[in-house]
Amino acid sequence: MELAKQHIDVGLYTNNTEAMLAFWQQQVGLPFEELLPMGGGVRQHRHAMNGSVFKLNSVRDPMPPTPPSGYRELLIARDGIASAVALTDPDGNRVTLVPRGHDGIEGIAVRMAVSDEAAMHRFLGEAMGLDPAGHNAYRCGDSLLLFAAEAGVPPVVHMQGQGFRYLTVQVRNVDAEHAGIIGRGGVEGRGPLTLGITARISFVRDPDGNWIEISQRASLTGPLP
Repeated sequence: MELAKQHIDVGLYTNNTEAMLAFWQQQVGLPFEELLPMGGGVRQHRHAMNGSVFKLNSVRDPMPPTPPSGYRELLIARDGIASAVALTDPDGNRVTLVPRGHDGIEGIAVRMAVSDEAAMHRFLGEAMGLDPAGHNAYRCGDSLLLFAAEAGVPPVVHMQGQGFRYLTVQVRNVDAEHAGIIGRGGVEGRGPLTLGITARISFVRDPDGNWIEISQRASLTGPLP
């Protein structure tokens, strides 16, 4: 893919807004950037994260219980620490701060549980066109995707649900990249659509149904077509 930004963004949904904001801002130390209304009672609290954006989506209405997505842990590189620091947020999501460069992590990494490692290799390596970065690992810009098989991984149906629910990859041309991913075996989650003058986005899904947003953001690529 022709990336417009060398960092993957991470999206999370919660009904526990105040406690989650306090945790991610104070304990994890992510600087708040801006608040965006998303419609449908959802507000996105955007935070800087080593060039990535951490999107804490606060949902007004109670979300029904849903199985977890395959995105199980967020690892964030941090200067000034000598060893990994494992944390759990108020909703039970796992985040680990690691020394910069630990296991090749310079920005962030996302650890995934998958039902079929071979299928995930085909998806990330062939459909998404990412570069291998070791055993069960792929690199997208300076971000890493790590995965391992786990028994009983449930298929993901809906994107919205408590916890880590989607990743965002910023590209130069969303229509071309979306068509390419689908043509190489990816599954469409939602076709390309334009959000005003801000972005043109689409969604694809991995073999377990996890959602990945493909985004062409005007602030990175210039005016939208």
